[in-house]
Amino acid sequence: MTAYIIRRLLLMVPTLLGISIACFVLVQFVPGGPVEEIISKVRAASSMRAGAQRISAEEIENIKAYFGFDKPAYVRYFIWLGNVLRGDFGNSYVYQQPVLDVIVGKFPISLFFGLTSFFLGYAVCIPLGVRKAVTHGSLFDSISSILVFAGYVIPGFALGTILIIFLAGGSYLDWFPVGGMVSSNFESLPPLDKALDFLHHMVLPLICYMIGDFAVITLLMKNSVLDEMNKDYVRTSMAKGLSFRATIWKQVFRNSLIPIATGIGSLFAVMFTSALLIERVFDIDGMGLLFYNSVVGRDYNVVLGIIVLSSLFTMLGRLFSDLIYVAVDPRIRFS
Repeated sequence: MTAYIIRRLLLMVPTLLGISIACFVLVQFVPGGPVEEIISKVRAASSMRAGAQRISAEEIENIKAYFGFDKPAYVRYFIWLGNVLRGDFGNSYVYQQPVLDVIVGKFPISLFFGLTSFFLGYAVCIPLGVRKAVTHGSLFDSISSILVFAGYVIPGFALGTILIIFLAGGSYLDWFPVGGMVSSNFESLPPLDKALDFLHHMVLPLICYMIGDFAVITLLMKNSVLDEMNKDYVRTSMAKGLSFRATIWKQVFRNSLIPIATGIGSLFAVMFTSALLIERVFDIDGMGLLFYNSVVGRDYNVVLGIIVLSSLFTMLGRLFSDLIYVAVDPRIRFS
């Protein structure tokens, strides 16, 4: 198993290199950029002054040299890669800060949504999936399936709009805030009230974050339990006197978790959880909005930083999923 982990870690190196090269090449073909933006601002400022001259070719070259765009693309890539290997992703052209500082600044809210939706999703969906499997074909199973599928087909941002209309003072009830992360008087509140105020603002966005994976995890767990219930060891256990409930929770449940373990690896990438439209609906400045603004603003260093870091954590998550497989079912061996 140790050799397998080392091999997987080593394979991440060429994979990350390939991802970084592909993304770096791609951004070179995107029109616009920091150089063009500075030139347009200088020209706009010059046009407002009487008798101002046009920006010269030498000044344009100086601007390119300032941002490093006076060098060929392959040279810029190796310079960028060398800096990344030292933990330096460069500076943001838009925020005028180190890329890591910009990304880390969005961690608290993205980490909160990622971790909370992850653990709440599994805490609700796994028992629900087991219950649906045990009561397969019952009224409870049918009604819960309708609700689960209804939530699955509704996009998170559309559900957010509906929740605001009905529950956030849109046209009916006024139970929750319309948007934002905290109230305007947040700083003047005592600590406990601050926590309650924050959670009050997060209820509706969390529902929208969770709704997409809710049906997938629930139905995956249900089908996995149904598949295990039809195996011979279940009938053998019950024939030996073990109750149905004990058989489900002591034997079937653990074996049914193997397919679910696939999604557990996403825990490593929750800090990069992004849902742009949900963030726009609820006015939340998270990772999704940062990535969107960076793409629109041609903030290449931030875009590349987010892609590389999210790819790294995604691959680590998949490796973690393999380790979970072994923990759930010791019969599984990776060579």
